[in-house]
Amino acid sequence: MPAHQLKRYVKRNLLAVIFCVGTALSQQPSPQSSTANPQKPASIPTTAESITVTTTLEPLPLAESDRSVNLLSPRDQPLVSNSVVDLLRQDPSLNLQARAANGVQADLSLRGTTFEQSLILLNGLRINDPETGHLNLDLPIPLDAVTRIDILHGSGSTFYGSDAIGGAVNLLTQPPAPGVTIVASAGAGSFYSIEQHLRVSYAHGPLSEQLTGSRDTSDGFIPDRNYSSNALASETWLTLKPGTTDILLATSDRPYGANLFYGPYDSQERTKGWFASIQQQLGARTAASFGYRRHSDLFVLFADQPQIYENNHITTSYEAALRRADTITPNITLSYGLEADGDSIHSNSLGQHARNQGAGYANLNLRALGRFSLSIGARDELLSSNGNVFSPSIAAAYTLTHTTRLRAAAGHGFRLPTYVDLYYADPTTIGNPNLKPESSWSYEAGADWTPTNGRLTLTATAFRLQQKDSIDYSKFALATSALTFAEPYQAVNIQNLNITGAETTLRLRLTTTQNLQFSYTAAHAASPPANLISEYAYNYAAQNAIFAWNGTLPGELFGRLGHQINARTQINIVQRTQHTAYPLWDVTLSRNTGHLRPYLRLLNLSNTGYQEIPQVPLQGRTILAGTEFNWTASRH
Repeated sequence: MPAHQLKRYVKRNLLAVIFCVGTALSQQPSPQSSTANPQKPASIPTTAESITVTTTLEPLPLAESDRSVNLLSPRDQPLVSNSVVDLLRQDPSLNLQARAANGVQADLSLRGTTFEQSLILLNGLRINDPETGHLNLDLPIPLDAVTRIDILHGSGSTFYGSDAIGGAVNLLTQPPAPGVTIVASAGAGSFYSIEQHLRVSYAHGPLSEQLTGSRDTSDGFIPDRNYSSNALASETWLTLKPGTTDILLATSDRPYGANLFYGPYDSQERTKGWFASIQQQLGARTAASFGYRRHSDLFVLFADQPQIYENNHITTSYEAALRRADTITPNITLSYGLEADGDSIHSNSLGQHARNQGAGYANLNLRALGRFSLSIGARDELLSSNGNVFSPSIAAAYTLTHTTRLRAAAGHGFRLPTYVDLYYADPTTIGNPNLKPESSWSYEAGADWTPTNGRLTLTATAFRLQQKDSIDYSKFALATSALTFAEPYQAVNIQNLNITGAETTLRLRLTTTQNLQFSYTAAHAASPPANLISEYAYNYAAQNAIFAWNGTLPGELFGRLGHQINARTQINIVQRTQHTAYPLWDVTLSRNTGHLRPYLRLLNLSNTGYQEIPQVPLQGRTILAGTEFNWTASRH
């Protein structure tokens, strides 16, 4: 058989091979273990065994994950952040590029990739915006609704399809504890900022309900940078046969001034979002889910003369999934499923377009085979316009000693162009309807070291991303700066945009209530060709270091009051390509007990003048203070 035919044959049949191997293994008798009682129910993971569902479809303790994963828990650090975007800044491998404060408008990328090469999920369902990646973080739910954020570093297309080239961010919710809980907060501060948040939950018997809402406003630190960020969500859980039903309804409304966002114009923008999902357990091993997202984006170039230039976009998207995980033996799990998703746009400037995809995937997970573990998976995505995309992945780990674990992974990723990439056109930017989908191969190798006493944890990972047909907006420098400025950026596929880097995190538990963390990520890509001006692909965080301390204030210095005060200080030092490094210093103080819990948030305490996106300045020192009301009536 010729080589190219053999390659095609392997691609078409790897999914079937994984499934058949798993099925064959299921026919073997389960091995008896003297250290495990098969009748004993699985224990609930402790905080040292935090669950992750991002890298595999079956939850696993983070310590057993063969991928580079970070987990953030908003409930474990209340009042530290006011938005999901601010919370994500605790991961140095995430490059957050904000145009506005408080998460109103920001781009996200992972490991040096562009802002459109990371996937945002809500309970495992896609919520990326098909219009443009600039709106991926225009989230429909408040931070108060989120209980955990799983961040996958590296390709995730095997499990989630398009966009997960740099990685994936999964926002997770969970049913509230039994009883009634009311948490309400209000605060105010610099630039006439006001923040208001509410979380009300009820759980008894088979029914749980949670209502969350947020409203954040500011006059802005310069003219035409005001904003009003509003979000409301309701989630209901009903546990009956054959399993739990989870219904989530969410909406958001964000009008904001966009001065300098996309040029030297006093622009205005308003986005609205609606999201609805239902997830149904079908027994212990199968789940069906469906999600629908609608989003509108109104952009006015000149706020006082909207008739000159206005863009009005409405996008819709959906995803349906049927997933199953079979435990073949105590150490072997076969996960597989089918998915269908699609999106459409109705726009006065981009036109009307729609597309659909369907996919099947399978993953064989072999855990604790002596000192070795292995996960191998594949996904075949059928595209309505571009054939199909095959995305395999493999991850493995080896326990070298009782304190040291080695791991490695490789996977394929891809991304379909957004509608702006394909069809946008104005005097400064031109899309390209002939763009090819992006594709990549991601490789990583790392080690985890935890001494016997468990107070210290050190992780280190080296990574390499090799890309094909990456999409960037670029132009060539002309004879004069005036001619260069007048030349529009054009969307093109570029080759050989390969990124090499490393990430490391050191965590130290100083006392039972105090923790220290140092994290660092570096990424490097070859410089662009001479005279080429790139708008996005080469504007990444070459270095990002985070130093953080959190805990209660020392009792020796503050007495009994110290143990009632949660404190966190974080210093970020960011150096973007072709720019000077700059520091950002944040401090948060909050009471951790009682019904009334005052808080103080000091942001950019160093008053650094900086830009995360060229020509878009961000605000300086910001002081916010307020009080949270916290009341719980437990019910057993």
